Amino acid sequence: MLLLGAGLAVRFAHWVGARRRTWIDVQIRRQIESGAVASESLKRSRAISEAIEWVAVALTYFIVFILAFDRLGVPLTTLVAPATVVGIGLGFGAQQMVGDLLAGFFLFAERQFAFGDVIRLSVPGQNVGITGTVEELTLRVTKVRTAQGELVVVPNSALRQVTNLSKDWSRAVIDIPVSVTEDLEHVTLLLREVVTAMAAEPRWRDLLLGDPVVAGVETIDVGYVQLRLIARTLPGRQFEVAREIRLRAATGLRAAGVTSPAVGDSAAQATR
Repeated sequence: MLLLGAGLAVRFAHWVGARRRTWIDVQIRRQIESGAVASESLKRSRAISEAIEWVAVALTYFIVFILAFDRLGVPLTTLVAPATVVGIGLGFGAQQMVGDLLAGFFLFAERQFAFGDVIRLSVPGQNVGITGTVEELTLRVTKVRTAQGELVVVPNSALRQVTNLSKDWSRAVIDIPVSVTEDLEHVTLLLREVVTAMAAEPRWRDLLLGDPVVAGVETIDVGYVQLRLIARTLPGRQFEVAREIRLRAATGLRAAGVTSPAVGDSAAQATR
């Protein structure tokens, strides 16, 4: 009866957790479809629901284990010495798992990231690594779905440097190459007109936190310069905003007769 009750309790915990996560997913989907972003409270609630479900299952099995030995008449005091030896052995053999659980606890406590956040996993001191959306966050592992559809599973203790790309607000940074033979002041004015017109449209105005800015010349290379545009956006929406700015900038410059520098010409100049 104890084992049967434990099985039913575990299935009930999984059922309640699944219902809760489904409800949260529906709310997040509605917010995204309405043009907003998923609230931090919903993303945190989904991650916490998974952690609570895992803890409930573990406690259920532990309590049933103790009650079963009590029903069989096995004195629990006699299990102290063997349990100590087994615990020490497991402690040495399962250091990685203990580290994963502790790291997962601090992920939840410090709200570093949550379900639905766009994060980048990389080596400390570097800005390149795996970028994707958090699909599942438990006390032991973090599952990230990349843009190519790959599911990356990382133990929480292995997370050395995590860059949250969708926390509070995001920024789209776009560099536009322009030939040095062009009138840079005229090109800068054209880009300002393009981004200002884009910010005035309702669809993009709701995603932008202020008007995009043409910062000016960012770098100077052989045969061309890079003009930088910066747009502050809602969390996680910087990618679609950046793609739209690139499209409009390329279309606007082409319509004005401004051509992008040819890579071959720049290489030839560098060779000469």
